[in-house]
Amino acid sequence: MNRTPGETEERTTERTVSDAPPDAERLRRWRMVLGADSADSTGCTLTGQDAAMDGALDALYGGGAGKKPNGRGTGGRSAGLGASAPSVARWLGDIRTYFPSSVVQVMQRDAIERLGLSALLLEPEMLEAVEPDVHLVGTLLSLDKAMPETTKETARAVVRKVVEDLERRLESRTRATLTGALDRSARISRPRHRDIDWDRTIRANLKNYLTLPAPDAATTAGSTGTTGTVVPERLVGYGRSSRSAKKDIVLCVDQSGSMAASVVYASVFGAVLASMRTLSTRLVVFDTAVVDLTDQLDDPVDVLFGTQLGGGTDINRALAYCQSRITRPADTVVVLISDLYEGGIRDEMLKRVAAMKASGVQFVSLLALSDEGAPAYDHEHAAALGALGAPAFACTPDLFPDVMAAAIEKRPLPIPDKEYQP
Repeated sequence: MNRTPGETEERTTERTVSDAPPDAERLRRWRMVLGADSADSTGCTLTGQDAAMDGALDALYGGGAGKKPNGRGTGGRSAGLGASAPSVARWLGDIRTYFPSSVVQVMQRDAIERLGLSALLLEPEMLEAVEPDVHLVGTLLSLDKAMPETTKETARAVVRKVVEDLERRLESRTRATLTGALDRSARISRPRHRDIDWDRTIRANLKNYLTLPAPDAATTAGSTGTTGTVVPERLVGYGRSSRSAKKDIVLCVDQSGSMAASVVYASVFGAVLASMRTLSTRLVVFDTAVVDLTDQLDDPVDVLFGTQLGGGTDINRALAYCQSRITRPADTVVVLISDLYEGGIRDEMLKRVAAMKASGVQFVSLLALSDEGAPAYDHEHAAALGALGAPAFACTPDLFPDVMAAAIEKRPLPIPDKEYQP
């Protein structure tokens, strides 16, 4: 059994460089990488913390990978975490002791998927033991309807911790990037005198600099006999201030089970955008039904618990709802976040996108809004959107502010990797 690269990462604060000879140290490392089932030929016996780390890894990735929560395996040798909640709690504590947070999150996710431990997350003591991350939030949201009242407050606390961390990381850059884009999009080319941006006007017209003779060069001390001026052929001005929003943003988010991480990030970004007075933001989530969560955008945790992960997908129905709420097409950006597996009427969906773009709407199609890498998606529908001038691509949370800034300014979108395009 070979372990994946991140599985033997160690806390540097808890391990010192081994004093063992180079060959013995190399065998120890190979033994940790290969695991017990495949490492007999190394002749290396683990002790102390090495043995404890190996045991934690073997419970998840060793013979127990086929173990069911009820304690009955799928055949052959088995170990695993079993169905005992205290055993799982100890294991969660062990991996937090021996591995850094990033590795703990990967192991927790693998334990939930490989060993079927989702049901244990319905117990408050289990939630208190886990390391919160975006993927855990997605799992909790999918379990929301089955969650007992005794667990819901703990679950909300876990979700809030993740959301607040994301807001701290994403908010400042999002605000700075979009504020600049909004300012640039508001500049006008025929401003009134009091609205002229003189610095930008001068820079824009330096090519029109003219050299002129001085009016009275002979009587002007130190004069060279010439002077110059900039001819302002093009004026650059500020848009007149207004309390009304400059742009309308519609986030249309697929809440099918595969989009869990995207739903989390979209909710956080929706809350950030809604807090900017120069933007009017609407958040719509959908499966086969459509739910408008705009009135909950002041608290992204409420937004997340208002979603229902899973179910089918009707993109056409969701876009029809969004289209009906557009009042200023030229000042509207619609962001569809979906893997494009359409269960509704495909041709109608494409017609709606074409109609919105023809009316002046900036339409953005994101296959995912997450750090999970290349997503699975419907290539045929993505190609059809690309043919309409709305290329579909995966977007990381760090890139999202730049994508929105480009859409607001009506510039080409910063598509990160041509590989993700159909």
